[in-house]
Amino acid sequence: MGLAGTPRPRTPSHRPRRQDFDRLRQGPTVQRDRFDRPGPKNRPGRYLPLVIGFDLFGLGIPAWLVLRTDGQPRALAGAAAAAVVWSGVRAVRGRYTARGTGRTPGVLTATGDWLLLIGLMAVLWTAVDGTIDPATAVVALVPGLLATAAASGARRLPWSGRRRTARRVLVVGEAAGVDRAVRLLAARADHGYLVVAAVPVGTTALTCEAPVPGRLAPQPADDDASTVLGAAFAHEADLALVVPGPQLAEERLRRLSWGLHDGGLDLSVLSHLSEIAESRVRPSSAAGLTLLHIVPPLRRGPQQVLKAAVDRTGAALGLIALAPLLVAVAASVRFTSAGPVFHRQIRQGQHNQPFTMWKFRTMVADAEQHKARLVTANENNGPMFKMRRDPRVTRIGRLLRRSSLDELPQLFNVLRGDMSLVGPRPPLPDEVSRYDERELRRLAVRPGLTGLWQVSGRSDLSWQETVSLDLWYVDNWSVATDVGLMARTLRAVTDGRGAY
Repeated sequence: MGLAGTPRPRTPSHRPRRQDFDRLRQGPTVQRDRFDRPGPKNRPGRYLPLVIGFDLFGLGIPAWLVLRTDGQPRALAGAAAAAVVWSGVRAVRGRYTARGTGRTPGVLTATGDWLLLIGLMAVLWTAVDGTIDPATAVVALVPGLLATAAASGARRLPWSGRRRTARRVLVVGEAAGVDRAVRLLAARADHGYLVVAAVPVGTTALTCEAPVPGRLAPQPADDDASTVLGAAFAHEADLALVVPGPQLAEERLRRLSWGLHDGGLDLSVLSHLSEIAESRVRPSSAAGLTLLHIVPPLRRGPQQVLKAAVDRTGAALGLIALAPLLVAVAASVRFTSAGPVFHRQIRQGQHNQPFTMWKFRTMVADAEQHKARLVTANENNGPMFKMRRDPRVTRIGRLLRRSSLDELPQLFNVLRGDMSLVGPRPPLPDEVSRYDERELRRLAVRPGLTGLWQVSGRSDLSWQETVSLDLWYVDNWSVATDVGLMARTLRAVTDGRGAY
């Protein structure tokens, strides 16, 4: 089953030998080579020399100035060696690799590279010139870390003008797998893949809206690769995303990969595992088999200790720094509506343990008594109650909710250890009573003051979207992830979307 309504494949060897194909073809008559088509204007490798030069001079020049000022011998040679080693460390660890998904190394990544640099330079300076003062040498390398970390952070900022380089994806596989892949990729924007077309296996119709320039026969055929290559050429795809299945497995998939690679098209194979962060996947091989080792989620160890320390320290500093704001908000709540300043509510925490959560009161004092008559107006499709125009919310309460200021008293819960700065939303007991086994996994970690749900739309999310985000966090969290989410929270709070 070949292509219809698409340009001819590029070479005679790839051309299906059927007259009906030529009659149905409606593509342009100008022959183009796949590698001659315009690529993304902001290719990752375009600024590679500038990035490498920035690392070299950003560390080398300050190091030379520090060593020279301190009167260290061979200051220029030592600084030059440090700069070359620094760039080498970054290159070996893949920091200059072009990432098709548009991601850049972060600040914590630069810190890890810098610590490795310290170790290498300690060995090098000890072996070559033991007269250099170690303390001065470390100080000389600090500006290089700061420069690289600042550059990495700047490239991640939304206002930096850096556009994500999206890969144009052609999805290949059985109809059900193609529909699922296209639907999930279209539902999220936190990746660098743009589905441009699909090539299903067999005659089953797709439910997604992806263009179908051709189909593969249910059984292996000689024109499998030419069909996919022709579809990729017609839609200017630079990646074939293959969804394995009973009709597209083992030897057929292997031969298809040969044909696609020979034709110059990149290939990715979709794993049936989902919601697993890239950092937890370790590829390996044994007896000709390709294995994916999945690292267990972080539940204990140094990162857990560091998270607890950051939570307690951050909550304490936050309460001190925000004390005037807390007093002002408390006064506005107290003098604009009758009732207490704070709203205390029982929530379920880690391992389904109940705790009392504190918030500034944003509703009328007897709000819980009126909830029963509003159940039918619930706008959420799960156990969580949400109503965009909840009549129980006070005027000042709407402002506090939109700005998320009503959540600030939860810093006391973080300080007590009931909550974390980052984690899933803490649920109510009646919500948890309706959880299934999958949803109960949300309670495997401490609930958070902020989390993926807050930076991804908050109340605008469906229940299943909220659960999916929380489960991703439960299985894939790290201190670096927490830092990134706290930074994104500032933008989400400023935006105010989904807060009601």
